[in-house]
Amino acid sequence: MRLVRIAFPLFLILFFTLIGCATDRSKGGLEKVQVVEVTHSLFYAPQYVAIKKGYFKEEGLDIQLTNGFGGDKTMAALLSGDADIVLVGAETGIYVTSRGAKDPVVAFAQLTQTDGTFLVSRKPAKDFEWKDLKGKTLLGQRKGGMPEMVSEHVQRKNGLKPHQDVNIIQNIDFKNLGSAFLSGTGDYAQLFEPLASKIEQEGKGTIVASFGKESGRLPYTVYLTREGYMKGHPQLIKGYIRALQKAQKWCESHKPEEIADTVQSFFPDTNRQIVVQVLERYQAQGSWATDPFIDKTEYGLLLDVMKEAGELPERVPYDQVIRMDLTNQVMKEPE
Repeated sequence: MRLVRIAFPLFLILFFTLIGCATDRSKGGLEKVQVVEVTHSLFYAPQYVAIKKGYFKEEGLDIQLTNGFGGDKTMAALLSGDADIVLVGAETGIYVTSRGAKDPVVAFAQLTQTDGTFLVSRKPAKDFEWKDLKGKTLLGQRKGGMPEMVSEHVQRKNGLKPHQDVNIIQNIDFKNLGSAFLSGTGDYAQLFEPLASKIEQEGKGTIVASFGKESGRLPYTVYLTREGYMKGHPQLIKGYIRALQKAQKWCESHKPEEIADTVQSFFPDTNRQIVVQVLERYQAQGSWATDPFIDKTEYGLLLDVMKEAGELPERVPYDQVIRMDLTNQVMKEPE
């Protein structure tokens, strides 16, 4: 009887452990990974290619992708444990690291290497110049976020003083920027795709410039996870990097029309012509990183842009927030 009393609790522990493990597995033995993207955009085409072409499944991963609708909410999901991995601006990792998080967040792969927003004008402008923004109202992005900091960097680069020469509106929630512009707010708007092209197609605005062309290369959008998660799941992270790298190489070697065929199902409400047009823009300006490695020099430019904007809490060292050990291992693997 004593043996039964000892064995039964042990059985319960084993039973619930197995049940817990099972909940982390999808049908077919794939491991579920909760991924939150900061927004849903064609800017992230290689990610959708990796999902659609089954590259993640080849690595035993079942990606559960959700939209975070902005950097703050996306990082909150990661820090709370609701997300395993997030796709977000590298600056968010710097903010969290500078505050001394108990379980630090670390970047292990890069998806995009330029800004992905475009300047939309309410009125047609054949020969737009950045100086045209002087005295105008720009519907901008969230304060402290990478799109806004890049916008201000580009303005300074072209002789403008943000918030002095240009009135920048920043109190509108990210997901409502398009509707705010359509309702008459601002002379210009800084918008992601495919929203910018949809507004242009409807004849309610014109894309006049690309922030990505002006800003230069930097680790714009990266994959972050908690350091504890990375240490506990090194093979999962390596599989994730491997799948991403395959997609990056595929996107680099295929035409926008072929990429559109692959990612169209992720944007069912977007006209194919717009999808192709947007992908052409991103591919032409080299927005997608061609491999997952995060460059140290480009990270330095990121810090400079943040400092210019007055948003850099401290110059967080590269190795403190960027972890390339597993990435380097994957990139050295024979093809």
